[in-house]
Amino acid sequence: MVKAAETGMERAFAEARDAALRGEVPVGAAIVRDGVIIAAAGNQTLAWKDPTAHAEIVAIREAARLLGSERLIGCDLYVTLEPCAMCAGAISFARIRRLYYGAGDEKGGAVDHGTRFFASAICHHAPEIYGGLGESESAALLKEFFSAKR
Repeated sequence: MVKAAETGMERAFAEARDAALRGEVPVGAAIVRDGVIIAAAGNQTLAWKDPTAHAEIVAIREAARLLGSERLIGCDLYVTLEPCAMCAGAISFARIRRLYYGAGDEKGGAVDHGTRFFASAICHHAPEIYGGLGESESAALLKEFFSAKR
């Protein structure tokens, strides 16, 4: 059950913290439509033994199932880390309206770093993009997680 006052980004951070507790890279995502969180997930790549089980992909799959459509028209995605190329492709094909992300990812990001997928000629649909939302919290989660692994 979703708390009425919970924002998409708050839910994404909760999912990221839960992912870290499971030993997954702490990335979380939430999909919002008409002000309601309809799907949320954290990374599941280790648990599912699936390299495509990034938080964004898992949340997109759940939202599509719930809405009964491969197109998530009118939906906004909140994610704690700048999406990679795979996730950017899924965001485009799902027709996500707006993308809000936390920390930028200079190494693996594909929105404002790397390939800049949404600015590419091969991109079918580009969402409105808002980066840096909760950037310091996201960066701290990732830094703490990887420091503990070393």
